Order: sequence, then structure tokens, then C-alpha cells
Amino acid sequence: MKAGKKEKARSKRKVDLLVLSDIHLGTYGCKAKELTNYLKSIEPRQVVLNGDIVDIWQFSKRYWPKSHMKVLSQLLRWISMGIDTTYITGNHDEMLRKFEGLSVGNLHIENKMSLKLKSKKAWIFHGDVFDVTMAHSRWLARLGAIGYGMLIVLNKVFNFFSQLVGKGRISLSKRIKDGVKGSSKSMQLFEETATRIAADNGYDYVVCGHIHTPKLKEYKVGKRKVMYLNSGDWVENMTALEYHQGKWRLFHYQEDDFVIPDASIEVLEDEQESLFDKSPKELFSRMMGDMLNKPK
Repeated sequence: MKAGKKEKARSKRKVDLLVLSDIHLGTYGCKAKELTNYLKSIEPRQVVLNGDIVDIWQFSKRYWPKSHMKVLSQLLRWISMGIDTTYITGNHDEMLRKFEGLSVGNLHIENKMSLKLKSKKAWIFHGDVFDVTMAHSRWLARLGAIGYGMLIVLNKVFNFFSQLVGKGRISLSKRIKDGVKGSSKSMQLFEETATRIAADNGYDYVVCGHIHTPKLKEYKVGKRKVMYLNSGDWVENMTALEYHQGKWRLFHYQEDDFVIPDASIEVLEDEQESLFDKSPKELFSRMMGDMLNKPK
């Protein structure tokens, strides 16, 4: 493609509601390039960012690549276009919880939310409130997060050499979780607890993140049916929840479906560079301006 020339725009898939969680921007494990490709392929009417979007626990000034900034830039572009966006706080971005109820333009910060979808009700929250480790030992949870981050880095190195010898990619952390009996029991308890409380409060859908296990499953609690939905993550699974025309879909990112390089999709490279070269103060002012400006 010639420099300074935009690629011919591709038709974007329409989505009534997009739910993303556990992106963990600012960490080595975040699949930011893949996420940007996905975000640019859809046109959502409403967006819910369900916790752990920016990983404040493990955030380091030394690691904030351009690919991570592109994710934020795309989300801010949606907000400036008038797309209603709710940021639900998680445990890795818990410092934002003190801003619950704050609205800036089309961006709203909440700890949980209820949503009416046609004739049904959805209860959306991150899910760390049901995590036994989080409830009893916050420092242990943070230690576990650091260990998980190190495992993700090790996994990248392992997969690099694995692909060199013609082997496929694997997820070490997923294999460990699948092989630990207590882990599967904890996840089952998490699902059942969330579903039971949702049923008791008259919800038809309960939408979570936190445990990095994408799922869409219907439970029967007494005489009531409740659908449990987990959006997964963008560290291992690269998944999202989409609601469109009355139906839920669990989206799984596949590399073969996104053959166009991230940098060439509807964005000029020099436009991106000018954003990254700004100082933190200038960048913050730009972000606030994008959120407050109404679409033309």
C-alpha cells in the first residue's frame, strides 16, 4: 500500500452490545494488536468494558507500547462518535471504584450495572466479588497476578521456539488450570454463585469476566432459567461477548480472519505517530476532548 493512502474501507459487522473484559493493557501478555484488529472490524451501538481493562496492579511506565495505545485510541474514537460506553471496574483497576457514578460525555464509570435487553434483564459486573482469594487475602491475589504475568511471558518464549520447529501454539496457564482439580471446582462455584444470586434478583442474564474463562451456559435455578456469560480475556483466549438482534454470541478471535496488518486498517500511520509523540499532559487533554466532543 502506498504511503499516505488509506486502504479501501471494509464493511463492518454491526453489534447491538459489545462486552469486553480482562484486556490487561500495560502487561506483556495483552494481545493488543489482535484486539485492535477485532475492534476495527465491528460497529457497536453500545459498549461495556467489564473490568481489568488497564492493569494498574502491574502497570509500569517502562512498558506501554504503541499497540496498547491503539486500543485506547479506538475506544476513545467510539466514545467521541457518540457510542455509549460503560467502564465497570475490576480488581486490577480497582482504584477507579472511587469514581463510581461519574459520567464524562458518553463514558460512564460504574462498579456494576443492570441492563434491559428487549424483555429480559442483564446483570453485569466484573466478578472479583465472588473470588475466594480476593475476599480473604488481597496480597495473595496480587502475588498470584505477578506469577501469572511471569507465566505468560514464559509462554511467549515457549511458543516462539515451538513454532520454529513446526509445532502449534499452546497455553501453559490454561493447561495448568485444566489440570488443577481445585481450580475447576472454584470456577464451578463462581458460576453457580453468580447465577443463583442473579436468579434471586430476577435477572435473565448474568455477565462476568475476571476468571479468564469464556463461557455461555444456561442454568436452571428453581423454576427460573438464567444464562451465565463470561467474556473471557485478551491475554490467552482473545474472546468477547456480542449481543445482536436478541441473541448472544461468544466471539473467538482467529488470526486467519484478520489478514490485513493492523497498521493499515483505516488509520494513517503518521496520524498514530503524532498521538504517541505527545506528552502525558497533552495526551490526557486530547483524550478528555475526544470524550466531551459530540459527533458531528
